[in-house]
Amino acid sequence: MNAVADPTAAPSLAELLRLPPYQAYSYSYPHKTAYRPLQPPRGLRELWAGEPRDSLFLYLHVPFCSYRCGFCNLFALARPEPAKVERYLDQMERQLRATCEALDEHRFVRFAIGGGTPSYLDAAQLRRLFAMVERHARIDLHAIPAGIEVSPETVDAEKMRLCRERGIDRVSMGIQSFSEAEVRALVRPQQRAVVEQAIAEIRAAGMPTLNLDLIYGIAGQTVASFLASIDSALEHRPEELYLYPLYVRPLTGLGRIEAKFEAKAGARLPLQAEPMDERLALYQAGRDRLLAAGYQQVSMRMFRAPHAPDIAAPVYCCQSDGMVGIGCGARSYTSSLHYSSEYGVARRSVAEILDHYLERDQASFAAADYGIALGEEERRRRHAIQSLLIRPGLDRADYRRRFGADCLEQLPQLRELFEHGLASAGAELIELTDAGLARADTIGPWLASAAMVERMRDYRLG
Repeated sequence: MNAVADPTAAPSLAELLRLPPYQAYSYSYPHKTAYRPLQPPRGLRELWAGEPRDSLFLYLHVPFCSYRCGFCNLFALARPEPAKVERYLDQMERQLRATCEALDEHRFVRFAIGGGTPSYLDAAQLRRLFAMVERHARIDLHAIPAGIEVSPETVDAEKMRLCRERGIDRVSMGIQSFSEAEVRALVRPQQRAVVEQAIAEIRAAGMPTLNLDLIYGIAGQTVASFLASIDSALEHRPEELYLYPLYVRPLTGLGRIEAKFEAKAGARLPLQAEPMDERLALYQAGRDRLLAAGYQQVSMRMFRAPHAPDIAAPVYCCQSDGMVGIGCGARSYTSSLHYSSEYGVARRSVAEILDHYLERDQASFAAADYGIALGEEERRRRHAIQSLLIRPGLDRADYRRRFGADCLEQLPQLRELFEHGLASAGAELIELTDAGLARADTIGPWLASAAMVERMRDYRLG
C-alpha cells in the first residue's frame, strides 16, 4: 500500500528547488508577522540588563515619504501633515531618552537612519534628529559607520552637507531603474534627470560611500534594459550596489492592481506575480556584469566595489550585535526577544499605528509591549540563516561557542545544501556556492521552523 503524503508537511528542499527561486526575503528572522502583544510588557532595563551593550546598533526610523511606490510594503506613510512630522520627532526624542536611560552603560558602534525616506525631513528637522542623538545616546557618529536612506526627489545640497558634517558616511538611494518606462511600471514618479542631480549632490558633499538600489523583474524589463541600468549606475562608481528581485506583495500598490485584475478577469495579472521566470536570468546577467566590473559579491543582493572604503570590513550581522530601534516601525533585537511597534502595510493601518505611537507617554517607552520571544531553537535557526546568506558564511567555531555543538548536529537539514550543490563545508565555514547565493530566497525560508512559519502565516495583515 502506497504511503499518502502529509499535505501539511513542509516541502523538502528538493521540492522547493523545482519552484521559482524567489520565495521570500529573509533579511530578518523572524518576520514582524510573527510578533504579537507581549503579556505582560517587558521593562527595557530588565530586558537589556544581561545583554552585551558595548557594540550596539542605533537605528532611527522615519516612516514618511513623498509618495508610496507600487512595490513598497515597508512601514511608511506618504505626504503626512506637517504637524504630524513635528509631533513624530517629539515622540522619537521621548523614546530615545527613555531607551538610553534603560540601557544604562552602553556604546553604539553603528548608526543608521532609515524609513520610509529620512531625507523627506527638511534640513531643520534633520538637525533636530542629530541633536537628540547627541543629547541622549553614547555615540560618536564621526568614529563609526553611519548611514542614511534617501530618495532622489528629496536630496539637496544643504541636507547632504548637513549629514556629512554630522558624521554620515554612507548614503543609500533607491533608483530601482534608470529607465523611466520601468519606474512608471513600478508606480514610481521619478525622472532620470532628478536621479542624476541627486547623485551629484551626494558626491559633492563628500560622502565616502554611495549605495544605489536597482530592481529586476519589472514589467517590460529585459536583460538588455536591466544591464543598461547597471551600466548607468556604474558610470557613477558607487561603492555599493544592491540588486533586488521584485516581489508583488498583498496590500502594496502593485498587489492591489493585481488583485483587482484577478477579481475582474478571473486570471492572474501578467505583471510580477509568482512564478516569475525572468528574474533568475536577470539576476545572473546583473551579477556577471558587476563581477566583471570588479565588484565583490557579499550576498545575493549586495555587491561592493573594489574602491569602497574598508573593502574587507565585515557586513553588520544582526545575529551577533544588538539593535536598538527608535521610531514607529523600528525593530529592536536582544538575544532572546525582538520587539517593535505593530506592523501594517495599508495606508489606513499605518496611519492608525502611527497615531497610537504619537499618543504614548514617555513612561510607556520604557517597556516593550509587542514582539516575540525566541527560544533556543529559534536563536540557532536565526543565527544560521543570517550567517549563511552573507559571505563568508556560517562560522562553525563561532556557532559552537554560542550554542555548544556543531551546526550540522543541531541543524542536520543543512547537509541537504551540500547534496544539491548549494553550499560547501570546510572545517571552519559553511559557505553558499554561486548556485546557493542565487537561491538565497529559497534557502532562507526553508530554514525557518515549522512553528514560526505557521505563526507568520496566521498573522492578519492590514
